[in-house]
Amino acid sequence: MPSRTPSTPNGETTLSPDAPPDDTDPAEAGASGPDPSRDAVWFEALVRQHATAVHRFVVRRAGRDEAEDLAADVLTVAWRRRADVPDGAELPWLYRTAGFVVANHRRKGRPVPVGDVPEELDSDDPAVRAVQEERVREVLGALSPRDREILLLNAWEGLSGEELAHVLGIGRGGADAALSRARARLREVWAAAEA
Repeated sequence: MPSRTPSTPNGETTLSPDAPPDDTDPAEAGASGPDPSRDAVWFEALVRQHATAVHRFVVRRAGRDEAEDLAADVLTVAWRRRADVPDGAELPWLYRTAGFVVANHRRKGRPVPVGDVPEELDSDDPAVRAVQEERVREVLGALSPRDREILLLNAWEGLSGEELAHVLGIGRGGADAALSRARARLREVWAAAEA
C-alpha cells in the first residue's frame, strides 16, 4: 500500500496518511456548497478500500521503483476530481486513471516528438516482462497492446462486465466483445506457438 500521501494543490503533503488534502475554502463552503467533512470521509474510505489495488496495478505496469509516487498521483487525481468519480465504480475509475498516469509517466521518461505520441500504451509493458513463463510471455508479446491490456485487466485485476467497460472507456457490449476477441486472438497465437 502506498505510504506517500497525496499533496494539496500548493504541493504540501498531508500529515495523516488517511486524510485527504483540503483545498476547499471554508468561507466558500456554505450550506449549499461542498461539504469538506463528507468529502474527507469519502476519500478516507476510498484510500482504505482501493489504495492497495491501485498500487499493485501500477507495480505491474511501471515497476516497484516508481509505484508509490504514481499510485499517490492517482489518488491525488481522485481527490481533485472527486465529483467525477462514479459511485459504485470507484475502482474501475481508479484503474483507468492509473493507466493514463502510467502512460504519461512513460512519455516523460523519454523524448517523444509531439506528432508521434502513441495513442495506446507502450508495447514494452513491464507487466508482460514480469511474467516468468517464456511461452506465455511470447504469446502475450505477440498480441496488440490493447488486446494484452484487456486480457491483463481481466486476468490480473479481475475486471469484467461494467468494470472492464468503465476502464476501457467503452460500453458494456463493446467491452464484452473486446474481451471475447482478445481471448480468441490469444487462443490463435497460443495454438500457433505450440505448432
